[in-house]
Amino acid sequence: MPFSKKIIIGVDPGLASVGYGVVSRIQNNKFKCLGYGLIQTDHSLATTKRLEKIYNELGKLIKKHKPDILAVENVYFFKNLKTALPVSQAKGVILLTAAKNNIPIKEFTPLQVKMGVTGYGRAEKKQVQKMIQYLLSLKDIPEPDDAADALAVAVCCGRALDRGL
Repeated sequence: MPFSKKIIIGVDPGLASVGYGVVSRIQNNKFKCLGYGLIQTDHSLATTKRLEKIYNELGKLIKKHKPDILAVENVYFFKNLKTALPVSQAKGVILLTAAKNNIPIKEFTPLQVKMGVTGYGRAEKKQVQKMIQYLLSLKDIPEPDDAADALAVAVCCGRALDRGL
């Protein structure tokens, strides 16, 4: 049974910057970009204040776009252990924000996102960005990278739900 919901917000978690992308499902595998960008936090602030900013800003985006589902990138492997904890904390705040707003959550690994957008799980970042530009009929490749990644997560989610996954 195809996914009937309309608006998906994709999120690429991080502590310094959280990428977000909002898409509207027009029909099976057809999406329109409603917006994208970054929630940035100041590294000079305490971690608690940075997490609070992510919570508040994501809450504003949810209020504005009223998404039917939130899709988030799920990273299992970190090259740098120092980044693992802050990203995990930010992801926890993202999940909490969705839960507090009664929004269902879907999680996708980077491999699943690449496969869902390009059909190839080992696609290069540039290939994914070009495909997002094409699929969303955008004039340019979305920037910065975190926002483009979030749009890819949103499109991947919509396509997965269209297939009943």
